[in-house]
Amino acid sequence: MQELPDLTAYDAVLFDLDGVVTPTAEVHMHAWQVMFEQLFADWGITPAYTPDDYFDHLDGKKRYDGVAALLRSRDVEVPWGDPSDDPAADTVCGIGNRKNAVFSRVLNEDGIAAYPGTLRLLDVLDAAGIPAAIVSSSKNAGDVLAAAGVTDRFAVIVDGVVAEREHLPSKPAPDVFLVAAQRLGVTPARTVAIEDAISGVESAAAGAFALVVGVDRGAGADALTAAGAHVVVSDLAEFVDAPSV
Repeated sequence: MQELPDLTAYDAVLFDLDGVVTPTAEVHMHAWQVMFEQLFADWGITPAYTPDDYFDHLDGKKRYDGVAALLRSRDVEVPWGDPSDDPAADTVCGIGNRKNAVFSRVLNEDGIAAYPGTLRLLDVLDAAGIPAAIVSSSKNAGDVLAAAGVTDRFAVIVDGVVAEREHLPSKPAPDVFLVAAQRLGVTPARTVAIEDAISGVESAAAGAFALVVGVDRGAGADALTAAGAHVVVSDLAEFVDAPSV
């Protein structure tokens, strides 16, 4: 088992949500696939949507930025629209809202549970008095945290709603991580950032955080390391079980 740094030696730990705290990445992936497969079929867009599209264009980004990036990869441009657009609207915002309707239905029907390994790490951090924050591109973060029963485990939440309200750019820009650290009253030089998305790791690395942890839920350890992760694990329980240095 690899030797890992002691996360309680830092001033705070910032967690991405989907794929790090909860397995909502799987729900997001399914919702994106259902929505884009139908859209591509209706519009005659090629090549067909693949799982790689999620990791290359959608994972870690704000919803509308992800829609625009994926359509751009197929040389398709549509009007941006407005966040209030009906899900039937053929705009970036309308398409994003269309996907969100699928996601919300699945979350409401099936619920969600936090990763046991992440809960174990949160217990260790709580016992050591190390504050934690959520840094998520998702506008659904509040609903997901509530469904998983872990809202009170995080002192600060910077999500897609906050990013839109405060005009913060999507990951891989570092702004959302930097705002979370500021609200916790800590500096990046003394803070850990944990991400499973390539764009999220790039975001934390760009913010010069002391330790950037990649959680490999499918993006690939090599890709996460290349994006700037200092260490890569498959589950956060490894920080509880492994010898620390």
